[in-house]
Amino acid sequence: MNSNLLISIGRQYGSGGREIGEKLAAKLGIAFYNNELITLAAQKSGMAHNIVGDADEKATNSLLYTLAMGSSYFNGNAGIAFDMPINDRLFVTQSDIIKSLADEAPAVFIGRCSDYVLRGYPNLLRIFIIAPLDKRAEHIAERHNVTLDKAKDLAVKTDKRRSNYYNYYTGQKWGRMENFDICIDSSRLGIDGTVELLTSYVDDYKKKNQL
Repeated sequence: MNSNLLISIGRQYGSGGREIGEKLAAKLGIAFYNNELITLAAQKSGMAHNIVGDADEKATNSLLYTLAMGSSYFNGNAGIAFDMPINDRLFVTQSDIIKSLADEAPAVFIGRCSDYVLRGYPNLLRIFIIAPLDKRAEHIAERHNVTLDKAKDLAVKTDKRRSNYYNYYTGQKWGRMENFDICIDSSRLGIDGTVELLTSYVDDYKKKNQL
């Protein structure tokens, strides 16, 4: 049985979830996967990197295909159909890659339904990072040099896209707390403070489970 420590981080846009995950992985000395999954998926599928990037964390628009095929090919037991929409092909490919990486070594995964994809792994810690919209807008505005109104609009639309993606491919509700082991408001302690808190949480888990 796989005993690797695996950490899945879901996040509201602008909450700092990616940065928190990257710093947490560095402190723990384990692998970190975010946009790297796009590159790996492009390599494995043979699809162009820009096409994969555009489809990343977006649910398919092909309602007729989904109704015809059902959701059975999302459970990991089916291969990729030739006529499967790009978004669906990407989900299946990324899921296979996430499982392969999880089998190799301890790692932190950002988004992409990784909490659902890795749900059968015994040492999976599922984390969700949130923050108030105003705080997230400030972070987005500073990072992307946009107005606060534009930043709020980006936050709302990105979260809606992520929610649609997660709900569509997992049959669960994005951000629902019972689907996670810990949910943290990053604005309370800041990025580094949140990383320190999560590091302590993970260290205690490792000790308790002798990892």
